[in-house]
Amino acid sequence: MGNSAPLPAFGALAGLKVIDLSRVLGGPYCGQILADHGAQVIKVEPPAGDETRAWGPPFADDGTAAYYNGLNRNKRDIVIDLSKPEGREIVLKLLADADVLIENFKIGTLERWGIGYEQTLRERFPRLIHCRVSGFGADGPLGGAPGYDAVAQALGGLMSVNGTPDTGPLRVGVPVVDITTGLSAVIGVLLAVIERQRSGRGQFVEATLYDTAVSLLHPQSANWLQSGQTPRLSGNAHSNIVPYDKFPTRTCEVFLGIGNNGQWKKLCEFLGHHDMASEPRFATNAERFRHRDELRALLEAQLQEVDGEQLCRDLLAAGIPAGAVRAIPQVLTDPHTLHRDMVVQVEGVPGIGIPVKLSRTPGRAHSAPPRFGQHTRELLTEHGYGAAAIDALIARGSIVEHVAT
Repeated sequence: MGNSAPLPAFGALAGLKVIDLSRVLGGPYCGQILADHGAQVIKVEPPAGDETRAWGPPFADDGTAAYYNGLNRNKRDIVIDLSKPEGREIVLKLLADADVLIENFKIGTLERWGIGYEQTLRERFPRLIHCRVSGFGADGPLGGAPGYDAVAQALGGLMSVNGTPDTGPLRVGVPVVDITTGLSAVIGVLLAVIERQRSGRGQFVEATLYDTAVSLLHPQSANWLQSGQTPRLSGNAHSNIVPYDKFPTRTCEVFLGIGNNGQWKKLCEFLGHHDMASEPRFATNAERFRHRDELRALLEAQLQEVDGEQLCRDLLAAGIPAGAVRAIPQVLTDPHTLHRDMVVQVEGVPGIGIPVKLSRTPGRAHSAPPRFGQHTRELLTEHGYGAAAIDALIARGSIVEHVAT
């Protein structure tokens, strides 16, 4: 693994050196997860910067958008103009002892610059794991096309199963494809790191928005492959399970996730309608699905006078999956969210915590998202550049240094 690690070693990935050339969401999210678990991640930005720095409001006090800050903690930052030959030479020097390269350039860009994986990097750095995040991959009918989360949701079928007959297909409200593509990239990188322990060789890892979107279609994809029947828009209802839906109560909306007949029986007992559990129309999931409209009407009548928050607490205590439908402020101030350390603050910058907890080598948020070019001089010094050489690179515009104000 890479040997330049100025930060104290911690986490499962301590000693792993990652060069992150990516921007926006999928690639930076991948890099942040690796950094959260101890990898040394060097973010390389172009002179124009990662565009998400300006994706606000809201903005932090230093003018950086919250969008950027949510994806780039625990990294160090250097600004390099890769369109210049000496800029590319700097990146090659950074890669000399690196373990992983993450990038999401338009396909063909690195090759045009003479630093593509098959073209240059594989032979020059045989242990390097090159991870590319792209919209559709390099080949096939859509190969090389630009990718955006909402477009992938549309083309990948997710919108077709999100919404109601009244609304029509809807985009999922968070960039679920970008985020899960970042997770797929993390998985690919870690698989390649493990395999390299056996072979001593790196490899090319690819995660695309399109492939990820298609992979998220379960169970609708499995249903269509088995039955040939096109899934229909069902709103909050499940395509296979009843009752698995949102219901109104006196105080709020709640979601009941009844996944098996035992839970159904418990729910009926809790609601004081023991007879409903054994009624032939509702005794099994298949029958409940067949009579779902009748069942919904009965449940709505029983729930309309109930305190929804208390109901869900009682149901959970009884082993029945249920949850009040909450807004973001409620979630991020909830005692359980705070108990699980899912809201953190680093150097005054708030963010979401680390969802994967390891007992011996836990990850941590240790440094705020870097300012533009914050570590340019520091990183070049670590990689053998003298002060005069750095000054000359700055003068020629090949690199940009952060100037404290």
